[in-house]
Amino acid sequence: MQIKGRVWKFGNDVDTDLIIPARYLNTTDPQELAAHCMEDADPGFAKVVQKGDILVAGKNFGCGSSREHAPIAIKAAGVSCVIAATFARIFYRNAVNIGLPILECPEAAAALQQGDVVEVDLSTGIIKNLSRPGEHQAAPFPPFMQEIIKAGGLINYVQERMKKRA
Repeated sequence: MQIKGRVWKFGNDVDTDLIIPARYLNTTDPQELAAHCMEDADPGFAKVVQKGDILVAGKNFGCGSSREHAPIAIKAAGVSCVIAATFARIFYRNAVNIGLPILECPEAAAALQQGDVVEVDLSTGIIKNLSRPGEHQAAPFPPFMQEIIKAGGLINYVQERMKKRA
């Protein structure tokens, strides 16, 4: 699966309160969460992010609380993939559970710049910078996790498998 998008660059230790501020956690509506995605880190982000865009960040992306609201807000905002040097473990798991593609690649996280256009092959982990010379290798998800992402998350994946067995 290949995706192509424009880079939005953030730093280290982007916590879940920066991704979706706690004052908006009184809703579970994905579109309402998307309207406030990254609001405290970049107040205009939700208004200008486009479907297919890619978030790039440093180490420990998604640290903080265990809420699933953070990856839901990112996905609902139209972001097609998050690339970071490292992810907080609970964010990593929540992203997979809701079908948000994420890749750990410290080299890409350091090299990619705001506004670059990149192409990501989720099956191989290859990240190509189409704006400037550069290609990076992230570890791709194992095939079964790629199927979870492709299905749109763990619940959809399990439902599809149950239908096939019925």
